[in-house]
Amino acid sequence: MALKDILALTDLTGDQPAVKCAVELAARCDAHVTGLAVAFEPVVPAFAAAPLPADFIETSRRQALEAAEASLKAFAELARKEGVKAEERTAEILTGGPMEPVLRHCRLTDLVVIGQENPDSPEPMRELIIETALFESGVPVLLVPYIGVAKFSMKNVLIAWDGSPTATRAVHAALPVLALADKVTVLIVNKGQKMAGEPGADMATYLARHGLKVTVDVVTNPQTGIADTLLNYVSDNGNDLVVMGGYGHSRVREFLFGGATREILASMTVPVLMAH
Repeated sequence: MALKDILALTDLTGDQPAVKCAVELAARCDAHVTGLAVAFEPVVPAFAAAPLPADFIETSRRQALEAAEASLKAFAELARKEGVKAEERTAEILTGGPMEPVLRHCRLTDLVVIGQENPDSPEPMRELIIETALFESGVPVLLVPYIGVAKFSMKNVLIAWDGSPTATRAVHAALPVLALADKVTVLIVNKGQKMAGEPGADMATYLARHGLKVTVDVVTNPQTGIADTLLNYVSDNGNDLVVMGGYGHSRVREFLFGGATREILASMTVPVLMAH
């Protein structure tokens, strides 16, 4: 399926690295891109000694909407410069509250693009938004490093492959993007387990039937963990994009990434396309 509809979550401050990647990808795919800004309504503590003044609540809400509007203006300008079809939307949510106002925009698109949480300029609920989009939207998510990328490129793509249903879902979701690649590497990290047949051969054959130029690489008994092994491989081989499954499980209402997934998201240096 062609990539024809992209949703980009705007940053409330900064240079909009995720938006830049989204509009560049939309231009490459002739896709429509929607900018979604989240306005965070203030929390009114139930245990407060006295109710918060109504004008304080309204002022806080207005400031949140103004910040969202400003981020959408930045999105609109980037989309205009790239010459892509675009629209702007705002989702109002209560800080710490339900994510449904955001999810309803995520579910009817081909790809959600979100920036990595920026430790120097943190935004409310960013990590929760990422986790919720990945686990609850049913749509693949492209995570973009907060440091940005000079130019979003998909020429040299790395697939982190372990044969799991989650990794398989990520590969299928990434096919429209993989079609733009000059080179695709299927990387298998073998921590000493016995592997039947030629590792990755079936996946390479499948991708080759889609017209992709594929190589398979196996890292055996790495001296570091899975996440560091992937990040080191990207650094050594100049990959532009990583495709991998997003692993995690739910505990009550809290979403918890698996260890390797969380480490990748914390230390990523290139965009990562994930699916669950």
